[in-house]
Amino acid sequence: MRKKVTVIGAGNVGASTAQLIAHEGLADVLLFDISEGMPQGKALDLSEACPLWNSSASITGTNTYADTSGSAVIAITAGFPRKPGTSRDDLLHANAGVIRDTVSGVSALSPDSILIIVTNPMDVMAQVAWKVSGFAPHKVIGMGGILDSSRFRTFISLETKISPSDIEALVMGGHGDLMVPMPRFTTVKGIPLPDIMSKDKIDRLIERTRHGGAEIVNLLKTGSAYYAPAAATYHMIKAVLLDEKRVFPCAAYLDGQYGVRGTYVGVPVVLGENGVERIIELDLNEDEERDFRKSVSSVQNLLGIIEFN
Repeated sequence: MRKKVTVIGAGNVGASTAQLIAHEGLADVLLFDISEGMPQGKALDLSEACPLWNSSASITGTNTYADTSGSAVIAITAGFPRKPGTSRDDLLHANAGVIRDTVSGVSALSPDSILIIVTNPMDVMAQVAWKVSGFAPHKVIGMGGILDSSRFRTFISLETKISPSDIEALVMGGHGDLMVPMPRFTTVKGIPLPDIMSKDKIDRLIERTRHGGAEIVNLLKTGSAYYAPAAATYHMIKAVLLDEKRVFPCAAYLDGQYGVRGTYVGVPVVLGENGVERIIELDLNEDEERDFRKSVSSVQNLLGIIEFN
């Protein structure tokens, strides 16, 4: 019997995530949205594609939280998207309300589920989701680091003319403009990035990675990225459902690791059926430590606004 995955938000990210799950037959999918007809219509469309994919997955659309009961994984993509000239942090108050309402609606109905938070500003929204759900912190995870690392891999591939399949990249810190791409822990077929690329080129790719989401927003003008965020979310869902023990950079709750306590922020973790099964602590050099601390402080400043106002 296939497990059940609920995707909250039937917009571009949510529907694309549901499509990837259904295409692979990974799980049965419940697509939830508050807009009447939209999740039902997209679910029906996906269902009609399943015979062409040789997939027997069930896809259902709903506007009712009760239908989410018994989910193994709940991916929350609902929220207000970025617009040109705005940052992820500008979405703080509006999306905090969305996360509070959504998590309140689903957490008690699926107490054994893993929550994956995609909504921006993602690190802060993961913290809000954890507090509202009452779940153990390892069961609530933020997506951003996988997406940021994939963007870094893409830009390295474009620069080097080397397949992204041969590139491993790591981005830590908050999923925002102060994220921390880590060249020293980024390799091309095992070769450290600084050994094959000049510092000037690396610095340019780091800046492009930090603003990768904004670059897409400015090009689209009426929306934000969704194919890559959905792919990143799918890989997290797959790692949990199949207990893959994959090493991914995710927003995880730090309780003393990296000298940080009580904050969700992006670090390398082992992801499996229990959610975050282990946090991997790297020995950061002085520059990496400085940039990571700056990124953590940015997340904590936003948490202060949410918590005390």
